[in-house]
Amino acid sequence: MPEFSDGADVAKRDLRVALLAHRRSLPAPRRAEAASAVRAGLVDLVRRLRPARMTAYVPVGSEPGGSDLPAVLRAALPPEAELLLPVLLDDLDLDWAAYTGPESLRAAGRGLREPTGPPLGSAAVAGADLVVVPALAVDRRGFRLGRGGGSYDRALARVPATVPTVALLHDGELVEAVPAQPHDRPVRFVITPGGGLVAVPDVAQGASAGRTRVP
Repeated sequence: MPEFSDGADVAKRDLRVALLAHRRSLPAPRRAEAASAVRAGLVDLVRRLRPARMTAYVPVGSEPGGSDLPAVLRAALPPEAELLLPVLLDDLDLDWAAYTGPESLRAAGRGLREPTGPPLGSAAVAGADLVVVPALAVDRRGFRLGRGGGSYDRALARVPATVPTVALLHDGELVEAVPAQPHDRPVRFVITPGGGLVAVPDVAQGASAGRTRVP
């Protein structure tokens, strides 16, 4: 689920361009292998946490996880659990609706696929036990670089600090630093094909980086 640029600063723009170019350069077999590894890491986390409600998205293009990520997650969740996917609003905020299977998705603008079920409101993400978000990069402080629209920063601002928030990345996209602005919201974990689930600091609480405090 991408975000869209609305005039981000030059440093963010240049980094986005470089990261997107690198993703596009990845050979198809490598993308498929990375998608499988990322899905496996996320499924393991879902089976350990057994969330009653979680959010994810439908990856597009070269985004990690592959387009069948929602179906894989639905199969890993308890039968009574909810999997919510985002619906992009006109103001670039996110509404949410339940995913019940591939037939519950429709093509939307900008190459997205969105759920067709009843909208639950932008605050629905606040009730999730696990929140999965896209990113182009995440740094060791937990700050993520998105596509510039601020959609997921707004969504993450509604998520309680105790809820695990996870960004899916390709190898090499967990970096030392990304440009951060006051509205940017950190995540607590990343999953990469080669590194699996990795904890990153909670900026507000000053947690240390590394493979610690993993759920």
